[in-house]
Amino acid sequence: MAAARLRSAAAVAVATAIPTAAARRPLLRRAVLLPVPGAARLRLSSCRIPPPRGAPAAMLSSATAEHEAGAWYAVPGLSLREHRFAVPLDHSSPDEGATITVFAREVVAAGKEEASLPYLLYLQGGPGFESPRPMEAGGWLKKACEDHRVVLLDQRGTGLSTPLTASSLSQITSPAKQVEYLKHFRADNIVKDAEFIRIRLVPDAKPWTVLGQSYGGFCAVTYLSFAPEGLKSVLLTGGLPPLGEPCTAQTVYRACFKMVQQQNEKYYKRYPQDIKAIHEIVRYLSESEGGGVVLPSGGRLTPKMLQCLGLAGLGSGGGFERLHYLLERVWDPVLVPGAKRSISYYFLKEFDMWLGFDQNPLYALLHESIYCEGSSSRWSAEKIRSEYESLFDPVKATEEGRPVYFTGEMVFPCMFDEIHALRDLKEAAHLLAEKEDWPPLYDVRKLNNNKVPVAAAVYYEDMYVNFNIAKETASQIAGIRLWVTNEYMHSGIRDGGSHVFEHLMGLLNGKKPLF
Repeated sequence: MAAARLRSAAAVAVATAIPTAAARRPLLRRAVLLPVPGAARLRLSSCRIPPPRGAPAAMLSSATAEHEAGAWYAVPGLSLREHRFAVPLDHSSPDEGATITVFAREVVAAGKEEASLPYLLYLQGGPGFESPRPMEAGGWLKKACEDHRVVLLDQRGTGLSTPLTASSLSQITSPAKQVEYLKHFRADNIVKDAEFIRIRLVPDAKPWTVLGQSYGGFCAVTYLSFAPEGLKSVLLTGGLPPLGEPCTAQTVYRACFKMVQQQNEKYYKRYPQDIKAIHEIVRYLSESEGGGVVLPSGGRLTPKMLQCLGLAGLGSGGGFERLHYLLERVWDPVLVPGAKRSISYYFLKEFDMWLGFDQNPLYALLHESIYCEGSSSRWSAEKIRSEYESLFDPVKATEEGRPVYFTGEMVFPCMFDEIHALRDLKEAAHLLAEKEDWPPLYDVRKLNNNKVPVAAAVYYEDMYVNFNIAKETASQIAGIRLWVTNEYMHSGIRDGGSHVFEHLMGLLNGKKPLF
């Protein structure tokens, strides 16, 4: 969830600890590989890591095949090395032979490669987005590395963890078989991957701390439900999931549409001139052949797809400004008198990059399933949108002179028609929307009796994870300590990561008062 995406699609990944590519672009700085003090003894081209002390005997014979670690390397202020684990595709049937690779990047402060440090696992937002790629020491990562050995996990299907892309999924030609494969890529198996890694990576298989951002927080609550023995403590940033119903998607989207409406109203108060600008774009698109224009990716920009800019533009720090400045570049200049007006390639290319669904199809395919336990989603966002259609109909709003409202973190069936890379996955998406036999993701009874220290940042104006729903979930997790703030939006871990991380750790270690 979010999107940096988008729980970045683009920015949804939605709030990583490391600045997004778009945010870094103006800096024009190149990461330089630096020598790592004390690393000479460790610099191997590749090494096989034996199981940790105290690991089960059954692990010994297969350890070298299950885990490979690379050599240490550096970016400014940090030392890093890469780990690859061969994990079962289906943890409930590990002996059937199907395996995937799960990738994790170990990060320490420069010079601490051999230091004895507690481990901290970072779970990225999404679903369907890889972990941050550190360029230098900064933000929450720099703060965490003062006292921890950080593990940046590419959740299965993302980054370097047997990535599921539109092209790789095309190898599975049957939509039904695609669904059979995709069902293994939710939080329950992400947690099982994490336990698989912890037992093989952490000395003596000790519990570790987990930091979960957005959807990563949802995964952390699944962790608390089914494998609390692997957890020393848990930090959540904008990541408390809804509980208690077979499918919570409709509850979530009904609450989120209200928050999206508020964010639209705030946006147009800040940039009232954009009301007219959006009307012009909607008229142009609706009057174009086929109701839209072709994107560089091969997809099509329609009025409804235009509204999807709200996913990254309305809910994160600086999003209003990025959206406004993007809209400044919609039209090509008229160089020849009488030439036909056209939308600029610059805007169309940026639109493709803002969404990012073509690069991370898991987000679109599995987004609604993260709310399902024994029930189907049946395109919940589309259903709830129909209840708000008078507000969110872009053509009608333009005709009536009202602001065109952008949408938020929702996936709609039309995306599988208008986004080129998703078209071949359309049938699988419909099958996933109808799928009912999703296994449980949370155990409320265990959460009610939780013994693991938990601290959570709950953002009052969170457009992606509704504040009231997050509060209700917090009431079900015994011992949780909340930090409620309107200082940050959903992207707090990106925008003020050092402060957010330090504040949450303070709640756990007693440096912050209980009341």
